[in-house]
Amino acid sequence: MAAERSFTINLHPQPEGGFTVLVPALPEVVTEGDTREEALANARDAIELVLDMYRAEGRTIPEDVPTVTVQLTIAA
Repeated sequence: MAAERSFTINLHPQPEGGFTVLVPALPEVVTEGDTREEALANARDAIELVLDMYRAEGRTIPEDVPTVTVQLTIAA
């Protein structure tokens, strides 16, 4: 059994509803969901698929890339 890993994910609310999900450590992972729960479930599935691909290709699974969110206010 593979060791457990944790990955930071970014949930981006969409104006039309739902969420887009990105994983900084795994740029191949881009998914979405109509609800937060669905987006998280889809993210888990997508991460597992990408990790399977990495293993099949003999690639090293990258370490997590924690993110920091900062809001800047700029005159527009």
